[in-house]
Amino acid sequence: MTIREVASYLHLGAPEIETLVREREIPFEKQGGRVSFKRAEIDSWASQRILNLSSKRLAAYHSKSSSQVREFTPDDALMPRLVTQDRIQAELPSKTRASVIRDLVALAEKTDLLSNKTDLLRMIEEREQLCSTALPNGLAILHPRHHDPYMFSESFMIFGRAIQPIHFGAVDGKPTDLFFLLCCQDDRLHLHTLARLCSMCMETTLLDALRAADSASVMLDAILNAEDDIIRRL
Repeated sequence: MTIREVASYLHLGAPEIETLVREREIPFEKQGGRVSFKRAEIDSWASQRILNLSSKRLAAYHSKSSSQVREFTPDDALMPRLVTQDRIQAELPSKTRASVIRDLVALAEKTDLLSNKTDLLRMIEEREQLCSTALPNGLAILHPRHHDPYMFSESFMIFGRAIQPIHFGAVDGKPTDLFFLLCCQDDRLHLHTLARLCSMCMETTLLDALRAADSASVMLDAILNAEDDIIRRL
């Protein structure tokens, strides 16, 4: 990818990308004085960047990305296509970081959407080895390192609430009890959905609602309502 292509992909200006290159804050290569970027590396970098954006910058990114994915979501709503009641587990029995990943993938396997469970598990583990997807406030948004469509028949999302909070690597040092697993077949859709989900968790009462919910159906309603709230702000 060129600087202009990366700028368009990340909804940034070319000067901003050039600054990131000069400061070596973005993965790039130089060949004969020409700067280029590997799409897989940019996607991993962008995912982590979204997870760490401030509320204001996240809102700006989400607004821009919303206009770029109309082909996937003409009516703006993502969650009804991604998550259903059978993709939610109200009492996740996991007790370790490794078992969280295994249990979420096992729940995903029950949806009959997985084509390659082994590769999905490996790519999620590889992503966590790069940097934990755990965030402050007891939340983690797991996703595979690469978004290869062969691993599942359609994009989907899994959610689990751990019975016992687990230390998952959050920067605030606190344990995590709410775990999303996001699996998208398209890089642009992944980044947009990640921004949407982060916005839902940061700008609405979703996390409190998920902790207070007594069933998967109530959790699903909370997720859908939080997205409706965010869409109304676009």
